[in-house]
Amino acid sequence: MQTVQIFNVTKGVVIAQQAKIASSLGERMKGLLGKRSLSANEALILKPCSSIHTFFMRFPIDIIFLDRDSKVKRVIQNMPPFRLSRLVFGAREVIELPSGVIANTKTEVDDLIEIQP
Repeated sequence: MQTVQIFNVTKGVVIAQQAKIASSLGERMKGLLGKRSLSANEALILKPCSSIHTFFMRFPIDIIFLDRDSKVKRVIQNMPPFRLSRLVFGAREVIELPSGVIANTKTEVDDLIEIQP
């Protein structure tokens, strides 16, 4: 998987320095399953994606849904294991992050996100 950096252009802050992109069906299905945690600088980008679940995960996560223009459509903070998100219409990709990143970066709906190599 390719490693990239995620930057919130609107807020001028780095969201994650070591994000991996899961774009194949197998990579998206596996997601974060089997991981014990995410470090503060890690993230997983699922594309294409418009809803997620945390079934069988071991830790809560923050979630950012992006549209085709990389604008934030929806955020979910501290989603616990064994939950299912709603379908987010217009979402094209999802960023899964350690809990607390959304609050720490003040990321919110309509922010512009940039994925940088």
